[in-house]
Amino acid sequence: MEQNRRSDTARTWRHLPPPARPIAAAATDAVEAAQRRDGDALDDAVARMAGLDPAHTGLILGVTVRLLLEDTHPDGIDGEGVRDVLTHCVRGAGEWQAGVDAHVVLLLLAGALGVSDEDDDTPPPKLDELARHAALLLADLLGPRSIPPFLTAALTEIERTQLND
Repeated sequence: MEQNRRSDTARTWRHLPPPARPIAAAATDAVEAAQRRDGDALDDAVARMAGLDPAHTGLILGVTVRLLLEDTHPDGIDGEGVRDVLTHCVRGAGEWQAGVDAHVVLLLLAGALGVSDEDDDTPPPKLDELARHAALLLADLLGPRSIPPFLTAALTEIERTQLND
């Protein structure tokens, strides 16, 4: 059944450029697994995402998070709003995922908002940690909504930005 779901997801993204297809497919599978609270499917999708180009994956997921933040906070998000998103995500994910790290979620939120502390000497989280926490954050921001429209919007924005640069 999981293999069928993966092949269906891959077909959904055929219109994308080849480098974006596996990222979109793995991210879709990871977020949908997180929405279902299916730990095994999440582990599988996270492993696939962590094996992909981290720069491309981070860009796509970061823009998707930003678009969801803009969608859920149309008047802008302040520090209290970021704290609320962080708390809601960590509490919800912590109910079924051991080892949810609020610091990793905060790093993802900060990166999506274009705020980062490049002078921070702390080693970055491992790719699988980032992928897992990104899926959990995206699932939390989406609620019952589907990820493909937001991934599509993120990829469209990235393409438009790259064409204009």
